Amino acid sequence: MPVQPNSPPSISAALTDYSLVTTLPVQWGDMDAFGHVNNVVYIQWFESARIDLLNSVTASVSMAAGGVSPILASIRCDYKKQLHFPDTVHIGSRIVRIGRTSFDIEHAVFSEQLQQIAAIGTSVVVVFDYATNRPVRIPDDLCQHFAG
Repeated sequence: MPVQPNSPPSISAALTDYSLVTTLPVQWGDMDAFGHVNNVVYIQWFESARIDLLNSVTASVSMAAGGVSPILASIRCDYKKQLHFPDTVHIGSRIVRIGRTSFDIEHAVFSEQLQQIAAIGTSVVVVFDYATNRPVRIPDDLCQHFAG
């Protein structure tokens, strides 16, 4: 779902170009010995946002186990600002590339406390046939949804 109309202006402005926004609280246990959110947590946030985006799609590829489903091929995160507890983050997600068997999802992590983007990342997702253990062409219905 896009950023809600009643979102604070800074969130709306920062994530306006993202097709879906996932909101998560920063947990006390997300911090590490250095007192900031550990780098691994951002990857978990990207996972939650990626699953939300994929679950929002009605297509022949689903998040159900087995059959033809998405699988993560790679992930990248560029850390811009340190985050701390307490905070709430809004993770914007959008499709930025559609290939033959894979697509890229860009993520932006917006911090309510900092009122700015704290990290940007990309997930490369492959449409995968778990029965044959091989990538498959992205179905037309999924391409149309992402392009649309």
